[in-house]
Amino acid sequence: MTSTTPLVLFAAHRVIPLILPRVLAAEGLQRTAVIAGANGLGQDLGAHLRSRPFLGIRFAGYFDDRGTSRDRKPAPGNNLGDLNQLADYVREHHIDMIYITLPMTSQPRILKLIADLHDTTASVYFVPDIFLYDLIQARMETIGGIPVLAVCESPFYGVDGLIKRVSDIVFASIILVLLMPLMLGIALAVKLTSPGPVLFRQRRYGLDGREILVYKFRSMSVLEDGNVVTQATRNDRRVTPLGAFLRKSSLDELPQFINVLQGRMSVVGPRPHAIAHNEMYRKLIPRYMIRHKVRPGITGLAQVSGLRGETDKLEKMSARIECDLAYLRNWSLLLDLKIVLMTVVVVLKKQNVY
Repeated sequence: MTSTTPLVLFAAHRVIPLILPRVLAAEGLQRTAVIAGANGLGQDLGAHLRSRPFLGIRFAGYFDDRGTSRDRKPAPGNNLGDLNQLADYVREHHIDMIYITLPMTSQPRILKLIADLHDTTASVYFVPDIFLYDLIQARMETIGGIPVLAVCESPFYGVDGLIKRVSDIVFASIILVLLMPLMLGIALAVKLTSPGPVLFRQRRYGLDGREILVYKFRSMSVLEDGNVVTQATRNDRRVTPLGAFLRKSSLDELPQFINVLQGRMSVVGPRPHAIAHNEMYRKLIPRYMIRHKVRPGITGLAQVSGLRGETDKLEKMSARIECDLAYLRNWSLLLDLKIVLMTVVVVLKKQNVY
């Protein structure tokens, strides 16, 4: 790369947006668009059209009945009239494209507008305001030609689901092979230092809210798995001396890699809670159960974001859930790898573990 390359790239970035629209117009390849609805969604769409000349779309302006006091005000000169004037304007000015960004609650106005436009040759696009909802992996598809919008969906759909499962199996297998001597040593130590089973099995909610059994090395003198489960707290007397070490180092979680191979859990995902806690929090925190659209994880975004440990206040659990939902919205294999690496750092620092 020569020293002139940055200058060439800068010049191209500045010049192309000025030249391209003229070239497209001269070749008859540029289309003109208007937007019905000068609300926030329409403003965003108009800004995108203006900033992307390579789309070959010249944005002319907005039509709206509602004045400029609601939502954001359209830029000066862009308010072309009210909705009743739209069809005539489209015919007179040979408008090619119309984007309708009116709210879905405006169904009568939308139907009337579409009826008025039947006497034009313009292409009409409806832009639904789906951002009113808490979107989880939103996706558009068709079933027999009928458009279907997924507002809340698992990120592990189709090939992505296969990629996630294969990565889980490979990673869990490697960990179990490498750490099996350590796990056998921990099992022997648990058995010799306190009465009770080596493994603690607790019922938790898994994928789609189905009940699963989660394994941990036993770190307490009690085995709570009923309708009431008391969370571990700082200086909890139920925690054995060895258990305290296992919990601080997160070594008590190692048997959950077996859960991963069983298909009950994932390496990365929302941490599973005891069923008693699920039944309590699902009534207190909106969207709580959405976290069960994926397999629970040994570690998760909440755990590497400073939200490990006791959730003695509702606000702490709500913050965890927000992290879980953010993970569902933004999942990628790279994000999983980042969370795994961050987990190693958090465990070494022994943050918020009792």
